[in-house]
Amino acid sequence: MSAKSMDNHNRWRSVTVAFRMSPEESEQLNRFVRLSGLSKQDYLIHRVLRQEVTVIGSSRVYKALRDQMTITLTELKRIEAGQTVDDELLDVIRMMTVILGGMKKEEV
Repeated sequence: MSAKSMDNHNRWRSVTVAFRMSPEESEQLNRFVRLSGLSKQDYLIHRVLRQEVTVIGSSRVYKALRDQMTITLTELKRIEAGQTVDDELLDVIRMMTVILGGMKKEEV
């Protein structure tokens, strides 16, 4: 059994929440989690409670962005060949755009 942890308000996180997803939904969630740099638990809590997810740049986030951009480029080449764009790809592109846009703002 996993250890209980505390949230930012020193409250014990002792309740388990579980739900089912399709393999495709699970992979998309995993992509978003990797790009955020957060743990899956923290990412889900922020999203469910409609809190802003702030991406903190790190080597792990950089590698996730690099890997996802490679996958996205492959998908865009597939689309260029006349195939259709799926919603999951558009969602990932939107998230990468927001992350990269935030990085650009910090440079200024």
